[in-house]
Amino acid sequence: MTPAARISAAIEVLADIATRRRPASDALKDWGLAHRFAGSGDRSAIASLVYDGLRRKASAAYVMGDDSPRATMIGMLHLQHGHDLAAIEKLYSGDRFAPQPLTDEEREKLSGATLDGAPAHVAGDFPEWLEKPLKAFFGDDVVPEMQALRERAPLDIRVNGLKITREELQNGLAHLSPIETPHAPLGLRVPVGENGRSPALQIEPEFIKGLFEVQDEGSQLAAQIACAAPGEQVIDLCAGAGGKTLALSAMMENQGQIYASDSDLRRLAPIHDRLTRAGVRNVQVRTPRGKDDPIEDLVASADCVLVDAPCTGTGTWRRNPDAKWRLRPASLAQRQQEQERVLERAGALVKPGGRLVYVTCSILPAENDDAIDRFLAHHSGFSVKPVAEVLGDAGLTALEGLVRKTRHGLQMTPRLTGTDGFYVSVVNRKA
Repeated sequence: MTPAARISAAIEVLADIATRRRPASDALKDWGLAHRFAGSGDRSAIASLVYDGLRRKASAAYVMGDDSPRATMIGMLHLQHGHDLAAIEKLYSGDRFAPQPLTDEEREKLSGATLDGAPAHVAGDFPEWLEKPLKAFFGDDVVPEMQALRERAPLDIRVNGLKITREELQNGLAHLSPIETPHAPLGLRVPVGENGRSPALQIEPEFIKGLFEVQDEGSQLAAQIACAAPGEQVIDLCAGAGGKTLALSAMMENQGQIYASDSDLRRLAPIHDRLTRAGVRNVQVRTPRGKDDPIEDLVASADCVLVDAPCTGTGTWRRNPDAKWRLRPASLAQRQQEQERVLERAGALVKPGGRLVYVTCSILPAENDDAIDRFLAHHSGFSVKPVAEVLGDAGLTALEGLVRKTRHGLQMTPRLTGTDGFYVSVVNRKA
């Protein structure tokens, strides 16, 4: 496919996303099935264009005076890819499979395209209804923080310390040119292609042998902050596919006991194969069955309860730029209710002298500090651990000057730490 044909395809996919309000990945998959002539390189390039268009949806609409998929792509090519009017006219030629030529109005808009004076939600490309809470949290930094959150995310992996050292794996994957992550002691960062295409890590022999897992550095750091130690009893309450469970097991050197559970057994399904591949022996998966609570026998028994809480995922917008445009106030309210319930459940599992580690991939205080506020209001036996102590105990003191300290925890962001937007709070139960 020609570059112009790829742009036409991207406009078609963006129109599908807008009409059916569904994830970009689903729309791209359906487009690929309906256009089997497109090779993997074409599909990857089209996906990159679509995601870049979604990253620039608000700012592109602002400069073009139009929020249509066609205008989104034109504005994105100028703002994100740096194409001038002549370059865009060449792509929008009207030739076979190319978009129709630019109109006089589109040319005029492009000629004077500027974001000078644009409101924060436009300059930062995020939903307007979130401008007030985000400004309240980030202050004058809201635009640069949101701009960092619209960039492409890096590809990070976590070395499985149960089987190999970081140096050994780095040498084994030398053909991929991995570098050490800035903060996580077992992280490696793998370069991605110019169009955002990631290497097929799952076919690497090292992956098949369980020597590493794909995991954002922020997620690795959140697991490290839990400070799971050999011999402890740990509960991963919202384990999902098991990414943090695997990290905890490596920290515990396969000693002690981890109970991994999740309210959704579908999310939990992949964990079994991952545990086997990684050589993990100290994890017991507790799968929900009907209305029975699979961990009701563990009340007040855990040294550490990790709550990777359900949230809006606003901290992962680099990876899922379409998600921010689907987010609605009702969705946030629903997540807050779920967080309140899971924190209540987690608190009952922590033994005296133990700790609750609350994690979200959100940048919204309503899901972070406010959730801890509500928990503490009903649990006088718990207190928040100061951030300096949290990072010191985790061996991450270098992060103290980078993270944004909040009332009850710490916030990582792409701008400050180069990670996804993770929030972590450690709450201790009195002995």
